[in-house]
Amino acid sequence: MFVPETKRRDARRVATAVAIAAVALTLIAGALAAPQPGPTPEPASHGPFGYPVKPFHREHPVRGYFGDPRTLFYSPPTLDGVMSGRGSFSFHQGVDISAPDGTAVYPVESGVVTEVTPTWVHVDSGNGRAFEYWHIKPLVHRGEHVEVDQTVLGQILRPAEHVHLTEFESGVVVNPLAPGRLTPFTDTTAPRVQSIYVRGADAESNLLPGFLRGRIQIVAEAYDRPTMPVPGIWNGLPTAPAVLTWRIQRPNGKIVLPERVAIDFRTTLPPNSSFWTFYARGTYQNMCVFGPHYSYMESGQYLFKLTPEPFDTRTVPDGVYDLVVTATDMRGNRGTLAERITVHNRPGWIGS
Repeated sequence: MFVPETKRRDARRVATAVAIAAVALTLIAGALAAPQPGPTPEPASHGPFGYPVKPFHREHPVRGYFGDPRTLFYSPPTLDGVMSGRGSFSFHQGVDISAPDGTAVYPVESGVVTEVTPTWVHVDSGNGRAFEYWHIKPLVHRGEHVEVDQTVLGQILRPAEHVHLTEFESGVVVNPLAPGRLTPFTDTTAPRVQSIYVRGADAESNLLPGFLRGRIQIVAEAYDRPTMPVPGIWNGLPTAPAVLTWRIQRPNGKIVLPERVAIDFRTTLPPNSSFWTFYARGTYQNMCVFGPHYSYMESGQYLFKLTPEPFDTRTVPDGVYDLVVTATDMRGNRGTLAERITVHNRPGWIGS
């Protein structure tokens, strides 16, 4: 039977989308299964390491950052689903390094293979340091000694188009992009704070910033971008900033509440169980999965809570303020946005 070329292309696109969705499900399941962070580790006591794909000591595109949201919703792809749907939610436990399917993956440090699954390998490099390599077809066995830049651990599975690298220090996941780790890694572009919202509570509608009273939830939409062009369908999709801070000041610049840290992914991560303590409802990842629906080539939305619990506006006098939010990346580049707010806790509705 003759099948028109347009239908064959559509079938290929559907098959590719389904396969990528399967990769997304594997990635999220892996993040949830990964060892959870404990105490903050000390700064790296080991030397820097190169990339797990050739050329080892030339920078490759990193399309997924440490701490990015990983969201699998059981609900439909609707606003209600995003705001209140159940699912599996986790912090991205490493970095995603772009490379073509079938690319050979090598250890970034020598060591012993301690675990092998159909899609990933764990290598213990000694002295408390270990690495995992995900989305590969393993070619090594448990107990095998592997050499940095020499042993082929496996090949990138289709259609992942990347290898996920997780680094551990004494069993704690650490940020591979921190200085002294994955090298070379350069970044000269600043992350961006897109918007600032105020809600009565998480998942509620936004409040008018010109009239705030009582306890409020402050939410910032912020994102970063990969430092190099990412090939293929992941090009241009956002990543999470490494640090988000905020302060409250008078319109004349006088500080009322000094800088406070909302998130800090520079070293390690909170446990996945606290995902909605740091991310705000409305957050979803790039190419998000909603039940059987895969949001093909759709960018996500990264919303962060500035405080774990609602902020009590009665801690500052009634008046007009600027709420200033700053996003910072792993190399210190910064982007800032200010939102004018009015706190009005005294009875009545009349302003100053």
